[in-house]
This record gives sequence, C-alpha cells and structure tokens, in this order.
Amino acid sequence: MTSSLIGQSACTIVDRLKSEDVSPLDLLDALEERIAAVDPAVNALPTLCFDRARNRATELMKQPVEKRGRLAGLPVPIKDLTEVEGVRTTWGSPIYADFVPERSDILVETVEAEGGLIYAKSATPEFGAGANTFNEVFGMTRNPWNTSRSAAGSSGGAAVSGWLPAWHGWRMAPISAARCAIRRASVASSACARAPAASLPRPAPSPTTSSRSKARWHARSRMLP
Repeated sequence: MTSSLIGQSACTIVDRLKSEDVSPLDLLDALEERIAAVDPAVNALPTLCFDRARNRATELMKQPVEKRGRLAGLPVPIKDLTEVEGVRTTWGSPIYADFVPERSDILVETVEAEGGLIYAKSATPEFGAGANTFNEVFGMTRNPWNTSRSAAGSSGGAAVSGWLPAWHGWRMAPISAARCAIRRASVASSACARAPAASLPRPAPSPTTSSRSKARWHARSRMLP
C-alpha cells in the first residue's frame, strides 16, 4: 500500500479519498515512511508535524465523505514562510528559530477548512529572499538529481519534494525552483482551496508579505475542481 501511494497525482489521491479506497491515515503513514527514507539526503522538509496531522485526520474521518471538503484529507506541506498554529515557523531566520505561532495564516486555515492535512514545513531561504534554498536555521536544501547542485528557490523545499501529490510555494521571480530542472515537469495553479476574496478575513501581520497575495499551489496533474 505504502509504495503505491507515492507519486500519484493530487487528483487521483483525492478521488481515492472520496471513494474511501484509501484513508488520510494511510497517506500520512506512506509519507512519513518516504520522508524518513529520502529527506536526510536533501533536507527538503525540515519540520514535521505528523502527530498534529493525524489528530486532524482522525477528526476529519468522523465526518461523512461528502462533508470532508474538496481536499478530503489530502496531505499538504506548507512553506516555512507561512504560520501554522502550534508548529515551529522560522521564515528561515535565526531571529525566529524557536517561534511557534498561536494561530495559522489565513491560507492554512482555508486549506484545513477544505480537508487539507498539514504535516510538514518545506525549506526556504531566509525570508524567502533568494534563488538558492539555504538558511542558518536548517542549512542547505539539495537538488535530488545531483546533491552537489542547487535546489534553486525560493520554494526549493517544495520543488525537491516533487514526488508529493501537492505542495505549497510562491512564485515571485522568473527564476523559481519549479523551473530549475528539479522536477521533470510541474504544473502551477492558483490555490485550489481558495475561498472568494471578499469572504476572507484580513490576515494577521507577519514578517513577510501576506501569503494570500503571492501563494501558488503546485500539484501533479490537473487542477482540483
């Protein structure tokens, strides 16, 4: 089961979740095993929060499938520039090396309201400022095709995790991690769980510009409905 879940598209995974062919807990188990096997060599997902994700998955599974949101239990890592309640969020900076937010960014709240499960923070340069993903908190993120090469940036951690069904990143410049031959292919879409802008409360201030204005979702295969 574990190996068969790795590398499938986001849409395939969501379809399987909605048909109950696979459970959110199955996916989290598969991801935890895969990360333990490959991440030490590349340092793409330096902060993990699987206990939090499993607790939320357990609560989600108490709801009927049709009430679980558009993501229906799809695990999603969040770039370490975006606050996740109760999860270490550093912006890649020693200044915030031990910061644990008391509330989530509006982007995270929206993803979780649609049934997304946050289980990791992906690596980024300090404050996302750079086209090479390294920082003084977690060190270098390495290109999986050749670990002596750059993972680019600033969404290097997300790019290196290209075997995931979906991941969160920003596109702020022509040189992005998604274009640096880290993945053989990538598809960028707007946030698949985004609510109408008028219905969203104003996000709390953070050390970087609001993620709502710059966030991009990367997903294998087509956009989710």
